[in-house]
Amino acid sequence: MAIKQQLPNSTTVLVLGICSIVFAGCFGIGTILGIIGLVLASKGRKLNAENPELYDGYGSLNAGFIMSIIGIVLGALGFLYWIIVVVVIGSSPFWAASHHYSY
Repeated sequence: MAIKQQLPNSTTVLVLGICSIVFAGCFGIGTILGIIGLVLASKGRKLNAENPELYDGYGSLNAGFIMSIIGIVLGALGFLYWIIVVVVIGSSPFWAASHHYSY
C-alpha cells in the first residue's frame, strides 16, 4: 500500500474559503479571497482527478471550494446591498426636494 500525499494547497483552500465567508461584507476582501480559493482548488481538483489514488485531503479541498463559492456569493450580495444603500441615500434629497408639503 502506497503512502498518499496531501493534496497541494488543500489546507490553504480551506482557510481561504472560511476567510471568504467571514470577510464577505468587507468591501470585496471576501470576494477576492474566494476567487483565490477557487483558483487553487481547481488546480488541486485537477490533480486529484488525474491520480486519485496518490492524494489524500480531497474532503478539505472540496469543503474549501464550496465555501469559496459561498463567500463569493455573499460578497456579491454585500456589494449589491451597499450599491442599493448608496442609491437610496443619494436619491433621498432629490425625492424630498421634488415633493413640497405645506402645513
